[in-house]
Amino acid sequence: MEKIPVSLDSDALRSFVLGIECGSFALAAQQLCRSTSAVSAQLKKLEQQCGMALVTKRGRHLALTPGGEILLSYARRLLSLNDEAWRAVRGELLQGDVRIGMQEDFGESLMPGILGPFSRQHPSVRISARVDRNQPLLQAMAEQSLDMALLWQGDNLPAQSEVLGQTPLAWIGAQEFDISALLARNDPLPLVMFEAPCLMRSRALCVLEQAELDWRVVFTSHSLSGIWAAVRAGLGITLRSQIGLPAGLHSLNALLPAVGNMGIALWQHNADDAAQQMLAQLTRRALADDIHHNGNGTVSM
Repeated sequence: MEKIPVSLDSDALRSFVLGIECGSFALAAQQLCRSTSAVSAQLKKLEQQCGMALVTKRGRHLALTPGGEILLSYARRLLSLNDEAWRAVRGELLQGDVRIGMQEDFGESLMPGILGPFSRQHPSVRISARVDRNQPLLQAMAEQSLDMALLWQGDNLPAQSEVLGQTPLAWIGAQEFDISALLARNDPLPLVMFEAPCLMRSRALCVLEQAELDWRVVFTSHSLSGIWAAVRAGLGITLRSQIGLPAGLHSLNALLPAVGNMGIALWQHNADDAAQQMLAQLTRRALADDIHHNGNGTVSM
């Protein structure tokens, strides 16, 4: 007779997932209204059920073991199905409309992992999505033509917006772009930039001015796809994060001045709305996954 598989404890799975997303099981315990020792006991039980360690300490931070990485993906799917079933039985399937905006850097890389699962779980919710630059999204939020937006953190974000994390910025160029030769000749750096106002453009020019490096804007675009096309063509370099970085481009940070990090923020008009809450949760998870798998920064949620 075939051995019956162990049934993983759903409460322990929830503590495990939340602990990884928070970067701390102590913070997870607070959100779950449990003691830290109770959450630690749940993690130990889960490791016993799986027959292996799931997390390890890396300095001050938690890191997943190979087994933990596998379990995390399954745990999220199991909990999602569990929660969907619970809402369906109680007659609480979500309905209504949500208008969400995303900055272009996040649109292609993060949006499919957010909207796909949400639509499958909540087919009665109508979603309209807008991918645009920061300033138009901020204006749309101010005019309340969007319900929520994932944005770069700038000075003009409202106090109620939630900073989800930080991602390092990078000077980016084509693989064949010879930045060393250009610097050796003291030639002005050819820049591929968005039109002003642009947070990345302002950061790039400020850093270069402080480093006393000459520069010139050789290509200006209205869209991120135009930026990537010009950089791939070798027209110059740009400053972005590595979230959604196209193939054939790479970081030039080793040869150019440090440019620091940029915050990522979520602005919602009605954080108590159930559909927005669910979309916000999926957004946090998608960002945490990208940061964890690609080393694209730190999560502060």
